Amino acid sequence: MKRLFFGGIHPSYRKELSAKATPSVAVIPKQVVIPMQQHIGIPCTPLVKVGDKVLRGQKIGDGEGLCVPVHASVSGTVTAVEPRPHPSGRMVMAVVIDNDFRDTTIPARTPDVPTDQMDADTVLSRIREAGIVGMGGAAFPGNVKALSAMGKVDTLIANACECEPYITADDTLLRTNPEQVLRGMTILRRVLGATRTVLAVEDNKQEAISKVNGILPDYPGIEISVLPTRYPQGAEKQLIQALTGRQVPPGGLPSAVGCAVFNAATFAAVYKAVFLGEPVTRRIVTVTGEAVKQPKNMIARMGTSFAELVEAAGGLTDDVWKVLSGGPMMGVAQVDLEAPVVKGTNAILCLSNAQNGEGRRSIPCIRCGKCVGVCPMRLQPLNLYRYEQAGDLEALDRLHLTDCIECGCCAYTCPSKLPLVEHFRLGKRALKEGKK
Repeated sequence: MKRLFFGGIHPSYRKELSAKATPSVAVIPKQVVIPMQQHIGIPCTPLVKVGDKVLRGQKIGDGEGLCVPVHASVSGTVTAVEPRPHPSGRMVMAVVIDNDFRDTTIPARTPDVPTDQMDADTVLSRIREAGIVGMGGAAFPGNVKALSAMGKVDTLIANACECEPYITADDTLLRTNPEQVLRGMTILRRVLGATRTVLAVEDNKQEAISKVNGILPDYPGIEISVLPTRYPQGAEKQLIQALTGRQVPPGGLPSAVGCAVFNAATFAAVYKAVFLGEPVTRRIVTVTGEAVKQPKNMIARMGTSFAELVEAAGGLTDDVWKVLSGGPMMGVAQVDLEAPVVKGTNAILCLSNAQNGEGRRSIPCIRCGKCVGVCPMRLQPLNLYRYEQAGDLEALDRLHLTDCIECGCCAYTCPSKLPLVEHFRLGKRALKEGKK
């Protein structure tokens, strides 16, 4: 039974710009920049130095603790190990590789036993060694997330909702290679011991739904759930509520209600890692928006600059306003298009002047309460904004600011055009520093 989560909005989705574009292989870059920080947790330590020859798929960075390795996406020569621009807006230590265009690949570590006979430790080890993280943007290490859910969940969910406007990367994956997702789901279902396995997709992806239904009989025990299109359906707590009726408690994890949620592209990466021994060296990236000439879905190598992908999509129009990594609701504005594609990069969004809302200045909060009605976490954005402005950390903590998922529903609906999410991020940072 499908259930509605609280709140949410219906923005203009604009997915038609790229939805029908067959994925093309992006231009092979002359040089790639591989950041050592492509996941939540501890940055990798570089394993190579300037002058080293590397192979495609070779591990070039790793670390201890909450960390997964990164790999070379081309073969060639290391020309720099230094801080470089990152899609987050920060400078991050990176390994720079000049491509030799031979694409010499390190031999794949194929399984020693059939995958259905692998024990859980072996599967999780292969997931880690492949450098798998949440490919929907969260970038949490996949092996750690799976390990924390083992023996605690009965429901495994593949999140293919892709509820952010404009983005069609997961849609493209399901339209072209749905079997990779379903095979990955089969692997993790066995490891986690889930009794229900469901692929969740919104009803604005009819071709993808048809492709999945066409092969679903080959994967017994996996079901597809088609949900009404609504933002932020793809947020894991809202998705869990929509599929199961269970509500993750404040500050809790999905495993607290017996669920585990992974992005569809993460399942495809799990399949490649476990079945084929392939690390994460490329992914589908949507390059779209009114300010790019030929919106596309491209299979891009990690470390390819945003500038090269935008150029491969025809280049920017003359009236470009802003370029984002991600979608318009939760994406990060870019100040340097030399920032590279990383594991969590699902889209490069190029907006024109028509989308910049020029002339719509912020005015003081009128306490209309619209933000409360759309907040999917049932928070009180107007009061959170008020207390953040006042620096009242105790009130922010009491009102569960840390449960804010920064979806932007409140800012989208605010008639005063207040930058609410920006202030909530500042409030979270202040709370974290205050607790330290």
